[in-house]
Amino acid sequence: MFDILMYLFENYIHSEAEVMVDHDILTDELTRAGFHQDEIYKALNWLEKLSALQDTDTYPYLTRVGNKSFRVYTDEEMQVLDTQSRGFILFLEQVNVLDFITREMVIDRVMELDTNHFSMDDLKWVILMVLFNVPGQENAYSQMEDLIFDEQEGPLH
Repeated sequence: MFDILMYLFENYIHSEAEVMVDHDILTDELTRAGFHQDEIYKALNWLEKLSALQDTDTYPYLTRVGNKSFRVYTDEEMQVLDTQSRGFILFLEQVNVLDFITREMVIDRVMELDTNHFSMDDLKWVILMVLFNVPGQENAYSQMEDLIFDEQEGPLH
């Protein structure tokens, strides 16, 4: 499923192609690209839920948290998000790339991924997808893009 999300992000969203594509047309294209039908439906459902997270009537927990909140992860979340990933999320909050609402959106979307292996790079892409989807987060999206594409190789001196 994550491969499909990456394919869609790179070919439609990140390339600024037409985002409003009919689901049937998109499903046909993804099938021709070699993806399985079940995985396509899971990915499209994941994207629909990402969009729905902005509905505060459906997800009121996103508006109940204070701006200076501290996130305590559940055991299930800690199994998916290792120490490095949780530290990276905290770092992004501290540098104002994520706020408490987008943090919760990221965690929600990570927990909905159907994958046995979840890496730091995967987390960065999920964060980028969430920030792209939230109106008013253009600056945070740009900062996150810089973090992904302008990574230094080797130790910093």
